[in-house]
Amino acid sequence: MKITLLISLAAAAVLAMTDAAPINRRPHGTTNRTLRAGHAIPLTRNSNFKQNTRGHIAKLNRRYPGINILASTGNVPLTDSNPDLEYYGTVSVGTPAQDFKLDFDTGSSDIWFPSSTCTTSGCTAHAQFNSKKSSTYKKDGRPWSVSYGDGSTASGILGTDVVNVGGVSVSQTIGLATDESSQFASGPSDGLFGLGFNSLESVSGVKTFMDNAIAQGVLEQPVISVFMPSVRRNGGVGGEYLFGGIDKSRYSGDLTYVPVSQEGYWQIAIDDVGYNGQSLGQSSQGIVDTGTTLVIVSDDAAKAIHDSIQGASNDPNNGWVVPCSLKDSSDNVSFTMGGTAFNVPLADLAYEDLGDGSGNCFSGVQGGQNDLWILGDVFIKNNYCVFDQGNSQVGIAPLVY
Repeated sequence: MKITLLISLAAAAVLAMTDAAPINRRPHGTTNRTLRAGHAIPLTRNSNFKQNTRGHIAKLNRRYPGINILASTGNVPLTDSNPDLEYYGTVSVGTPAQDFKLDFDTGSSDIWFPSSTCTTSGCTAHAQFNSKKSSTYKKDGRPWSVSYGDGSTASGILGTDVVNVGGVSVSQTIGLATDESSQFASGPSDGLFGLGFNSLESVSGVKTFMDNAIAQGVLEQPVISVFMPSVRRNGGVGGEYLFGGIDKSRYSGDLTYVPVSQEGYWQIAIDDVGYNGQSLGQSSQGIVDTGTTLVIVSDDAAKAIHDSIQGASNDPNNGWVVPCSLKDSSDNVSFTMGGTAFNVPLADLAYEDLGDGSGNCFSGVQGGQNDLWILGDVFIKNNYCVFDQGNSQVGIAPLVY
């Protein structure tokens, strides 16, 4: 974790904290004479005063927004599972810390994981949070529930505790699952870490981790940067979520920033789809979603893309399929945003062998999303993505492996 420390302002913060603990005092030399002007107000020491360095630094950060004292970045290494099906990182919760493998998801906003009181198979197959073992846990008690596109569900109660992501800690509202559907039992992660905007929170008024981290001034920049690895390109290693910073070594050229058109999801305008540089005449609003494995577009766009690929077909049982031999192809499908075309190699459209001896693979691009397209991991593992909450925009650039 990198630390930015401005010595002069840190010294000012220490002096400010010295003044913040009041003591009795009076003007020098006024014991036996009357003050000529003004009124002397005696100060009394606050016996309940507690030193709070982080709190005072956060106050200075808010007062002088151009300067961050002790602001930092948090680096969370990713594990690539199954392969390229799901990515998770370790998050610490409570005091002492209890560790959880969480799926970082820009397509939702809740942070949740199993409670130790949950007995369903979806919970017991994973690490479970024991609130009684955390000295910093505070009961909330409000109910919450979430459901996802695959039909999976989770529900429970809210609580508050310290959440540490790569060394960046905030006091955070968390969802403790007391019931999870069976789909979660076989998954590699213990729960989800939502990175969408707070309007997607299942309980109105709950602030996201990024809301709290930005408000408390603990991040160098109000961003989350994602390097999602690929088994095909680098063995699926070295991935990371970088909270509060941007790693310029991870991408080539400059980031293209695309404004968020509607907050909630990270929704942006997709201006065109191309094949080897030729426009296919397709466009839509879409979201950049780290919690979705594939790219999901409209039926028309899916047909236009696959009509350009020799041997592709729309299988009634498996959706769009492509020859597995595409894994050796150098052709590309591109998505244009902010005036820049970003490639997805056809090699990544040959996502997984059907296993029926046909030589065909499930395609990494599917149809059925006729309103809001989804640029999932198949796109993100080829393009560095910066989710800039402070400026409500997404920065994108080609990955460097």
